[in-house]
Amino acid sequence: MSNPINPTIKTEIIPIGLIMLMGIASFYLYQSFPEQVPMHWNFAGEVDGWGSRFTGAFLMPGMAIFIYLLMLGLPMLDPKKARYAQFDRTYHIFKVLLVGFIALLYTTISANTLGYNINVGTVIPVAVGALFIAMGNYMGKIKPNWFMGIRTPWTLSSEAVWNKTHRVGGKIFMLGGLIFMLMPLLSPAWQTPLFITVILMLSLGTMGYSYVVYRNEKK
Repeated sequence: MSNPINPTIKTEIIPIGLIMLMGIASFYLYQSFPEQVPMHWNFAGEVDGWGSRFTGAFLMPGMAIFIYLLMLGLPMLDPKKARYAQFDRTYHIFKVLLVGFIALLYTTISANTLGYNINVGTVIPVAVGALFIAMGNYMGKIKPNWFMGIRTPWTLSSEAVWNKTHRVGGKIFMLGGLIFMLMPLLSPAWQTPLFITVILMLSLGTMGYSYVVYRNEKK
């Protein structure tokens, strides 16, 4: 069965290279980590979740492998697989962004665990914001499919609604990403409600917009 996203050495070398580096590093880190490894930080940058040395060393490389294989295989199962050829470059960019994001988090958290003075509470929101901005920039290029993009009953019912929603949704993602990047500058008391607001804007905002566009199209 041919893969509709047409993977090649050129498209796969970066994500595979990052996964290999994470895999190699994980065995060194397993030997170097303490028994308890910080795994989660609150908005104030304080550790509020811990994991075992095994989890700290191998969880994120495992997540990267899972996401990579999932994104590699899902297009072959999609009833709309023929559409992937129209945005395969964007699909590969998203794959690199997600694997690269996990690699950045893994590097940041591991370095912090080893005693390097890295402010995880600053790096992670900035990294999440940069990811959202990058994804938003390409979102308008995604064509209708069942696995990737803003999938609501209304976008999946009309290609015109899909296209309009993804163009506006891309701008919403970029705005949300910018807000995430600015969060470390704000008081922790503001960060939680702002985080919830951004998530609602990204989810309910894009869903509501797709419904409005669909209703207008029907009229």
